[in-house]
Amino acid sequence: MANYTSIQAHPWSRPLNCLALAGLCAVLLFAFAWQILFSEPPCPLCLLQRAAFAMAGVGLLLNIRFGASPLHYGIVILSALGGMFVAGRQILLHIAPNDAGFGSPFLGLHFYTWAFIAFAALIVFCSVVLTFERFTGHDTRQSRSGFAVALVMWLFLVLSAANALSTTLECGFGPCPDDPTGYLWLSPGSGTK
Repeated sequence: MANYTSIQAHPWSRPLNCLALAGLCAVLLFAFAWQILFSEPPCPLCLLQRAAFAMAGVGLLLNIRFGASPLHYGIVILSALGGMFVAGRQILLHIAPNDAGFGSPFLGLHFYTWAFIAFAALIVFCSVVLTFERFTGHDTRQSRSGFAVALVMWLFLVLSAANALSTTLECGFGPCPDDPTGYLWLSPGSGTK
């Protein structure tokens, strides 16, 4: 039997991870709804940010399903760092004066700026939660998931699958267009300007 270090979970660890995963679901759902309602397909950097949100969600999902672990928090933090890097690059691409940025702004900021803030919040969240966890031997106790927890986990999985399908419809199996205007597989020839 493998002996490795895990975390003696704080009683609030699971609900906090569930709340953070619900927040990620809200981010993915909002971006996906905006994409459909306002006909604004995401650019390649936006898709990478969504992938980073999905990977961070996997870490939170693992914490909820299998118990808190430094590995799971590491997945969230590394995914958020990757997402911050991509969002930061996109911010710097549009930092020049009179640059309108990519896509429509929401509450005065573009989605990539909001993504940068959300990734930073995820890192702060993990840092704060980890300060209250205690490292001990492996804890095999598992509690059953309530309806709300199961609903959040399934919502995350459905949103991740929907975003993956949307990306495939937009880009096919090749590189995504830099400035997408449509979906390659839904209407051939409309994927680029």
